[in-house]
Amino acid sequence: MGAITIRPVEADEWPIMAWLWQCFRHDLAPIVSALPYADGRYQTAGLPAEHTADTVTYLAWQAHPRADEPAPVGFAVVDDLTTDRRSLAALWVAPAVRRDGVGMMLALDVVGRHDGPWAIACQHDNAAALGFWRRFADLAFGPGRWREDQREVPGRLGVPPDHWIESS
Repeated sequence: MGAITIRPVEADEWPIMAWLWQCFRHDLAPIVSALPYADGRYQTAGLPAEHTADTVTYLAWQAHPRADEPAPVGFAVVDDLTTDRRSLAALWVAPAVRRDGVGMMLALDVVGRHDGPWAIACQHDNAAALGFWRRFADLAFGPGRWREDQREVPGRLGVPPDHWIESS
């Protein structure tokens, strides 16, 4: 794994976020039974268009192995910055670097930039993500310093509940 740089999305990088968001939604599609819309794109609900007082988006960059330029290898969306509990609203890492620790590095970095407490949700049927977030919670918050529960998905009757991890 090459060096990773994590920083807030810059003004000219929002189109990159829009492309990566499609990858994120594509990865979630089997879990949430999603299809692309008629224009071939997945939903963009939750995709920030800019930083706000409540939301900041980060990109992780690594040298591209075949090009002499950095490549975006992941992103994280942090929201609820103006409330009592921060939320990691979205995290995605390119499949080619998922086993390299990039996701854990990205999650720990962005959570470390903002005082908690924190809330992180993932889908019931996404066992890999649930395992990741449990390992993350032990590292970020400490064993026994977080809790997990299940909550109904608002407006989505008949779907499995989301799992929520919250720091103490």
